[in-house]
Amino acid sequence: MALRLSWKVFPTNGCSHFLRAVRSSGVRLFPWSHHPWREPGSVLDPELKAFLEENTEVTSSGSLTPEIHLRLLTPRCKFWWERADLWPYSDPYWAIYWPGGQALSRYLLDNPDIVRGKSVLDLGSGCGATAIAAKMSGASRILANDIDPIAGIAIALNCELNQVNPFPILTSNILDLEQDKWDLVVLGDMFYDESLADSLHRWLKKCFWTHKTQILIGDPGRPQFSEHSIQNQLRKVVEYSLPEATRQENNGLTTSTVWDFQP
Repeated sequence: MALRLSWKVFPTNGCSHFLRAVRSSGVRLFPWSHHPWREPGSVLDPELKAFLEENTEVTSSGSLTPEIHLRLLTPRCKFWWERADLWPYSDPYWAIYWPGGQALSRYLLDNPDIVRGKSVLDLGSGCGATAIAAKMSGASRILANDIDPIAGIAIALNCELNQVNPFPILTSNILDLEQDKWDLVVLGDMFYDESLADSLHRWLKKCFWTHKTQILIGDPGRPQFSEHSIQNQLRKVVEYSLPEATRQENNGLTTSTVWDFQP
């Protein structure tokens, strides 16, 4: 089963066929997975760095943010077509620039006052585009959080591509940790599973009421988000029309929206 036909559409009910195949094949241990923090300027594992550079393509086309360059899986990459069980690492969600993240990144780039001089947590950072957009827009402190250590390496590489100073990356589940104080929390495309959506909702409410944090959510209208009770606590900020390439990769979704969470 080729990647192109299986995992590139974000799962809406459980896991895609590709993700089942990857999990059943076993996951290789990562040299630095025991250490969930990657500090700015830390040395990337050379083997993993070389693997990502060989099997991803640097691109800035087909998204809402052409000014941001990212290493992604594209049709010109081997693993876009290769059998899913040959991918040696964890599920590569980070290798697609999802539409919710695109909307958040576009909004921050167009409205730098939202983040200038502020602390920002990018929750479920993936490729790191929204954290990079926050950095470009003048955020004073940034943490990118993604539970996949490979995403952490991809984020560091994408910082280099965009000539932004690297920021800390946390690869443990931040929902299980004591909450820090942030001026702004951003999260895109995270409401794809009902159980996760409920956990996020509880965590975000606590974050808002404890620290008065502003919370922005990017989502293209997936059922797990649009049908969730969180809808009663959202204010629409902006809606973007998605580029054709993004529409094709996401089952024809045509728009993506940024929401302000106000419980």
